[in-house]
Amino acid sequence: MQPWFGRGKPLQLAISACCSFAFVLFGYDQGVFSGIIGNEDFLDIVDHPNDSLLGIIVSSYNLGCFFGCILTFMIGDYLGRRRVMWLAMAFITVGAVLQSTAYGVPHMIFARVFTGIGTGMETSTVPMYQSELCDASVRGRIVASEPLFVGVGIVIAYWFDYGMNYISPTSSIASVAWRLPIACQIIFAIVVSIMIFGVPESPRYLYQQGKNDEALQVLCDVHDCGPDDPKIVKESREILEAMKLEMDGGFKWRNLLQRDSVQTGRRVLLAWGMQFINQVGGINLIVYYVPTVLTNNVGVSREMSLILGGCINIMFPVGSLIPAFFLDQMGRRRPMMVLSFALACCMAAVAALLSFKGTSVEKPTASASIVFFFLYMFFFGAGPNCIPWVYVPEILPLHARAKGTAIGISSNWIWNFTIVMITPVILNRLQWKAYLIFVVTNALFVPLIYFFYPETTRLTLEEIDMLFVDDAHREKFGMDTEKGSVQEMEDTPEKL
Repeated sequence: MQPWFGRGKPLQLAISACCSFAFVLFGYDQGVFSGIIGNEDFLDIVDHPNDSLLGIIVSSYNLGCFFGCILTFMIGDYLGRRRVMWLAMAFITVGAVLQSTAYGVPHMIFARVFTGIGTGMETSTVPMYQSELCDASVRGRIVASEPLFVGVGIVIAYWFDYGMNYISPTSSIASVAWRLPIACQIIFAIVVSIMIFGVPESPRYLYQQGKNDEALQVLCDVHDCGPDDPKIVKESREILEAMKLEMDGGFKWRNLLQRDSVQTGRRVLLAWGMQFINQVGGINLIVYYVPTVLTNNVGVSREMSLILGGCINIMFPVGSLIPAFFLDQMGRRRPMMVLSFALACCMAAVAALLSFKGTSVEKPTASASIVFFFLYMFFFGAGPNCIPWVYVPEILPLHARAKGTAIGISSNWIWNFTIVMITPVILNRLQWKAYLIFVVTNALFVPLIYFFYPETTRLTLEEIDMLFVDDAHREKFGMDTEKGSVQEMEDTPEKL
């Protein structure tokens, strides 16, 4: 098909805009419930649940996202990147309608699971699609900009919820205060659905399906070059050589336990672990529950908690500006280690300051803890928010990229579900001690990244394969290692 947006830079911008808008939707879905779970009309509809049931209602969306990743694993290679993205938007649209018309707990849980299926498909596909259409020199910055837009979506949702908070719970339109923000997901989904029709399929997916002429045309359109241009010839050759290297039978579950020529199993586990790191540092304690935390743990009013929650979440996209502009200069490993340690320090400070509850200094110390919620969101946005979404699709070999990305992102959602479900319980029962859990997890991520995760900055997706094969395979398939970049990246742990 002919792209709607022409060739070269306009087409590249259109691809990035489509992917970014999809992540605004993702962020909006993540953030919209935070300001709703304290709404009186909503609580009446769900019969004022206890902390355990509230956790289930909120986290059911994340369980749906996990199922969406599994669905992508099953159909992703059959449908291709674009059609999976379009199907995801259809799920989200129907799910938003179901949520905004809910009149009971079972209805709401089913609707959130249904919406989550679409989000799981979206998040399993969009970063991979963007990675496969980027130059290696800017891939980090471009893909890292997508999680920046997650923060934008979260902030839009928070402030929308705050505005709706002024609708009186006793008025005849009280339910509009929570139904309208949920329904507005549909607007984002429709925009993304339309844009998908105007962008091309991934050339790497097309090569994988044997559609070489169509894949070559997409490369020419994206880079605004002819088929004989050295850049197109080189990229096409590298993709085909990487496919040849990976032709050990495609992805199989047994690859998780066996070491094939490109170490598929190890790379899938690295992808799974990177999204584990993204979620188990405590981010969703703040994204989903910060107004509740500020009201119950810190002691501010409902209105002030919504204002502070909105301001705290502005730090998310502000921090994400750093990798969006500088990730290809910063690398992947170093900022993940430094910022994981910074997150551990923030959680430790929050725990220490909230531990004075019941003493004469309770109010000033609790108020001081708010500073570290701001810092936490800034540090998270600056690294652990963005880098895992870049790292997962680029670390995987082509033959396992769709399925491997689905497995990696499934880790995000199953741990997201776990954290969101247990957070109301641990906050109510452990109080300040709950934050110590995340001190430990963030601190442990530093040695985990140092010892197990290779650097991938500025390598093409095909060169990343070379990090995981021996010299014999490199020579056998004629892969270009003269630049020295592969050896440099292999030596990174010692240099750091």
